Amino acid sequence: MSNQITNTEFLLLGFSDIRELQILHFMMFLGIYLGALTGNLLIIKAIVLDHHLHTPMYFFLMNLSILDLGCISIVDPKSMANSLMSTMVISYYGCIIQVFFFLLFTTAELPLLIIMANDWYIAICQPLRYKSMMKRRACVQLAASIWISDVLNSALHTGNIFAIIFCGDNEMEQFFCETLQLLKLASYDSHLREIRTIAFSVYFALNCFF
Repeated sequence: MSNQITNTEFLLLGFSDIRELQILHFMMFLGIYLGALTGNLLIIKAIVLDHHLHTPMYFFLMNLSILDLGCISIVDPKSMANSLMSTMVISYYGCIIQVFFFLLFTTAELPLLIIMANDWYIAICQPLRYKSMMKRRACVQLAASIWISDVLNSALHTGNIFAIIFCGDNEMEQFFCETLQLLKLASYDSHLREIRTIAFSVYFALNCFF
């Protein structure tokens, strides 16, 4: 019967079932989350309020802080809630949301770091042309291109993963919905999908460098 029913939830098996270790995990992740939250919000606040920091370098740094904040916010709260309530369940749609936004925030960091490196390169090696090349409009267009392309990339990955029918086993050896772990739970051989997912990720990374 389990092979005929599509899964409506998944089990995250990343940590111990011992109650004391679950509380310890909650406290550790809470400290990490609050530290990351405070640090990134202070960076964003300082850059927004201080007009002296309205430069390309700090504009991209603010975008990086937003990515870091989003990445940790999509994973940590659910993991902490599961530890606190001694449960391992995440709903099917909750898993979709987690996969989409985790891919969105993590894969956008690579092109953003490359653009930041290019910004520093121009500032150091071509200082006389810096202001004409890195205008405010150009910076906004670069940041917008990162966000738009990454939304499309995340949507394609998420759609490819959840086009699979998940039946039977619903246990993931991870504390969040991770793509390769999900592919292992497919009701049929997903080896080809795993290869395509990895190949597309490598292509995306190499394309950023080119």
